[in-house]
Formats: sequence, C-alpha cells, structure tokens
Amino acid sequence: MAGGGRKIAVGLSGGVDSAVSLILLKKQGWKPVGVSLRLETWKNKCNRTRENACCTKESLGNARRVCRKLGVPHSIYDVRKEFRREVMDYFVSELAVGRTPNPCLVCNRRLKIKKLLGWAQMRGIRHVATGHYANISRGGLSRAADMKKDQTYGLCLLPKEWLSRLVLPLGALSKEQVYGIATENGLGFYRGVRQSQDLCFVSERAMKPFLFEKLGKHPGPILDEEGKRIGEHHGLFLYTIGQRKGLGLPFANFVKGFDVKRNALLVTRDRSHVLGKRFMAERFNWLSKPSAKSFRALAQIRTHQKGIPAKITKQGKNLLVECRDPIEGIAPGQICALYSGKICLGGGPIMKAA
Repeated sequence: MAGGGRKIAVGLSGGVDSAVSLILLKKQGWKPVGVSLRLETWKNKCNRTRENACCTKESLGNARRVCRKLGVPHSIYDVRKEFRREVMDYFVSELAVGRTPNPCLVCNRRLKIKKLLGWAQMRGIRHVATGHYANISRGGLSRAADMKKDQTYGLCLLPKEWLSRLVLPLGALSKEQVYGIATENGLGFYRGVRQSQDLCFVSERAMKPFLFEKLGKHPGPILDEEGKRIGEHHGLFLYTIGQRKGLGLPFANFVKGFDVKRNALLVTRDRSHVLGKRFMAERFNWLSKPSAKSFRALAQIRTHQKGIPAKITKQGKNLLVECRDPIEGIAPGQICALYSGKICLGGGPIMKAA
C-alpha cells in the first residue's frame, strides 16, 4: 500500500521492528508520525524488565532517537492506567480462577492497537502501522513470509473492521532483512539491543513475587495419580496444564489438573495423560468466517506452535475443535487461532477440553 503523502501513526516500541516500519513507510510516500505508548510495569526491585519493557527510558529514548534522525514527529501517549486494568488485572484474575491467560494477545486488542487507532482518529489520521510480522490483504489477515517470526497468532483477536486501517510493513521480510535495513539507514546500534523475551510488565524471574503480592501464598499438596502427596505448592495460580518445570519434585512430572476444593495440584509422570485432541472454544473472533457448519482448518494454541489439522464444528456461539494429532497442555483460557492455509480465520479462548 503506497502512502500518497497521507499521514500514518506508527506505533514505536523503541525496538528495531517498529523503527524499520517507520523507515519503510517514509520511503513508500507516507507521512509518518511516531507514537510510543507509555505502559505500566510492576514496581519492585526484583523486577528487572530493562530488555523487555516497552516503556523504559531506554526504549522511549530509542524511539525519539529514530524519529529525530528521520525527521519525524514523535509523541508519547500515557496509557498506564488502562494497561493496568486491561492487561495486568486480566492476567492476574485469569490465573486466580485457574485459567491460562495470554496477556500479549489481549493487549493487542484491548490496549495497544486500540489506543493507537484512537490516538490517530482524534487527530484525523486514518491509518496506523506496527512492526508485527504479518500481512493484510483483501481485508484479511495472513501469515508473514518469515514463518519463524510470523505474528498473526498475536493479532487473531483484533476486530475485523480494524484491518482496513492497519498497515504492516514487515510482512514480506525476514528478521535479518530488517536488521539490514536498519543498518543501511544508520540504525546499526539495534544489533546490540536484546530482543524481548518476558512479559513487558514483569520479568520471568519476578513472576512468583509478583503473583504472591497480588494473590498471596496459598500452599497446598501436590498429588500423584494415586492421590499420594508427593510435594507442596504455594498457589495453584503458579501452574498450567502440561507444565513440567518448576514443580520442585525429584522426578519428572507434568501438571494434569487442579482440585480447587482441596487446593491440590494434580500431576502425572505419564506425558500421554496431558495430551488431548478435543476442546471447546468460545467467543470466537472471526476475521474470515466459513459458511459451513463444519469445516477443516489448522488449529494453533500457542505462539509459534505448528498448526494442527483439525475438524471444526460450530455449536451455537462455541466451536468444537477436533485435532488430528494430540496437543500437549490444552488449558482453559488459552487462545486458539484457526487457519485456512496462510489465512488467519480468527481466534478465541478455550473453554475446556472436550
């Protein structure tokens, strides 16, 4: 899509992907305006999110630096209050009731892209761009050329009507090509900047203290498949179905389920007991809706997971997903995205294994 001199608001996290998106849009004839969202982080000395937060002084400084170099206006939009409510509180509340949240997907819909679109609209700017690796064509969302970086899963909850306003300049590029463009345009320093790994508001090392502060410690027994107590946990919210690491047990075990009444964590040594082929999805967000009641698609329930061939059956407002191959750790709250080839049909939360 050529710009034709039109204004476009570009979400700038301070990372290389959004910076290169800005470069490409300017070369395509757009008049970009850089917008950085100031997000919240958990305020605690053990929470080291320097490389992962999208709103540190360093990342905001990088965004300003890029805009200054390219002669592009730059604004900072403070959405910390909304981020706490829509993302952090969602994350904690889902864990509190035994569900497995995906805050990044929810953030794209409820906060990041929503706020960018709102900021742009208030200024008479129709289009918004981000550094996501995905493509938009014919009003639909499709996978990026670089499948290792494809981020359509992270966008599957976006309302379909937003796609006509969204521009994704990196869909045809690989990560190495993005670094090359950055270097060619005087932004070679990005090769020394670490890529985000943890959640932006809390690091992996600080996760337990964060959750203990929010939910408290609730110790209880870890039970094997015979009901024998083999250990102790400090809160069911620390675990998800299929989890193997972090159980503190002498032998490899997998989280099989939760007994909420007894506050017990149920585990198994048999991996096959945490595999499943059937589950129900609810509140599905359709980006491209098949007309048939039953159809074939590829199902994906985690970031970068390979799509599993599945039969999908509409059951009222819900979907029954029957996978050809077993999937490990199907858990309520996880987001299931469906694909027809490279086209993302949409996504919705898993209700339960069926």
